[in-house]
Amino acid sequence: MRAIVVAGGDAAPEDAARLADADLVIAADSGAEWLDTLGIRPDVLVGDMDSIDPGLLERLRNDGVTIERHAGDKDASDAELAVERAVSDGAEDILIVGALLGRRLDHELANLLLIADGRWRGLRLQIVRGATTARAVHGRERLELAGAAGDLVTLLSVNGDAWGVRTEGLRYPLAGESLGLGRSRGLSNEVEQSPASVSLERGTLLVIETGKEPGA
Repeated sequence: MRAIVVAGGDAAPEDAARLADADLVIAADSGAEWLDTLGIRPDVLVGDMDSIDPGLLERLRNDGVTIERHAGDKDASDAELAVERAVSDGAEDILIVGALLGRRLDHELANLLLIADGRWRGLRLQIVRGATTARAVHGRERLELAGAAGDLVTLLSVNGDAWGVRTEGLRYPLAGESLGLGRSRGLSNEVEQSPASVSLERGTLLVIETGKEPGA
């Protein structure tokens, strides 16, 4: 099952096309407002409802949308709760939109770290915004990249140092090397030959792919 989680950040206009083939659409609190501008109702609305417009919340309730309301004093973000709901409903492919470039840098960072959580191993979980995609790869895993030649790829260690990092098809190859937490060595690599891939022996890497601008 493919689920789309819509968070309350800044979704790109082209992200709307991704909704067409979703089996399940879950709005995380004010993420429902972007959907409303598209004339789309979520299947489920999740969160503490502290940022959604009250009038929209009432309309969605009257329209029969499933509302999973959480207390304001909670231990997880609305986006995390929405991902958990998608998993509990059987989703194995989860796409998060609206997770980046909102007013809250802390939420943006939390969303990026969320996809690197080891709980999601075995799932296809990614954040997208326009031509940018963020995924995670863990120790003893191999991730095939989606980008074409010329696309940028950044590898950032997010769980201590990453060891035994190997890449294929990138302009600046890594052959069993380490990428240190907080170091920028993995920034702005480039796909030289597609399909490219990255794997590692130990640790966790955040893999951010940035497609070329049209006409570039």
